[in-house]
Amino acid sequence: MDAQYNPRTVEEVFRDFKGRRAGLVRALTADVEDFFRQCDPEKENLCLYGFPNEHWEVNLPAEEVPPELPEPALGINFARDGMQEKDWLSMVAVHSDAWLLSVAFYFGARFGFDKNDRKRLFGMINDLPTIFEVVSGKSKAKPPSANNHSNSKSKSSNKTKSSEPRAKQPKPQPQPPVKNEGREEEGGPDDEEGGGGGGGGGREEEHGETLCGACGESYGADEFWICCDICEKWFHGKCVKITPAKAEHIKQYKCPSCSGGNGGGGGGGSGNGKRARPS
Repeated sequence: MDAQYNPRTVEEVFRDFKGRRAGLVRALTADVEDFFRQCDPEKENLCLYGFPNEHWEVNLPAEEVPPELPEPALGINFARDGMQEKDWLSMVAVHSDAWLLSVAFYFGARFGFDKNDRKRLFGMINDLPTIFEVVSGKSKAKPPSANNHSNSKSKSSNKTKSSEPRAKQPKPQPQPPVKNEGREEEGGPDDEEGGGGGGGGGREEEHGETLCGACGESYGADEFWICCDICEKWFHGKCVKITPAKAEHIKQYKCPSCSGGNGGGGGGGSGNGKRARPS
């Protein structure tokens, strides 16, 4: 996006890092309403960019392959309505921290930073709170010295429970807007992979016999799944980039394999309605 700007010294790279970080922090705090509105799940895969001039932008990924700079996390808008807003913002913040580091050390590698340069750059970066710490409010709770190590340990253990779900939040929350449309035909064609799933397969699938048609992993009770109305295979929502919110608008779901042969990915048609297994 700003490929012509190439910082070459440790100080220049750090200034670049601080400018981009300031823009991302603004997007997730002061400008959060505008940021939330721009991340429409009905749009294409969107990324959050920060720029050295402390501005931010929600946009499509770079078209050139490979891109001039490392790219931010792709498709942040798809998870927006499937999570609590606070958890979604925390997830975006974590990915933004990772992107900032990748850009900074990309410049370092490109312009031949040695071990001492890299160490100095990381030290300067590490003196700043992460975007996640700012967004979640954890930077305020940071102990000022090593003397408070025991106190910080107990505080961090209390916060671990609330931060853990954020680390797993690419999976939808247990209360997605997708309705659990009753069905009893589970255990049909899919069970060829499971072997011997025959007549009573529906109950067995509920206990983990179903395999994802994309990654081959088994069903997990805390995961959102969706069934293809054409080939009757089940898929993790994350594997086919379908969130509970997006599934609500799909009348008939076609998996990537079936949509490749028949046209669109999840258009209306048979009136069967999609079948989704809530997490």
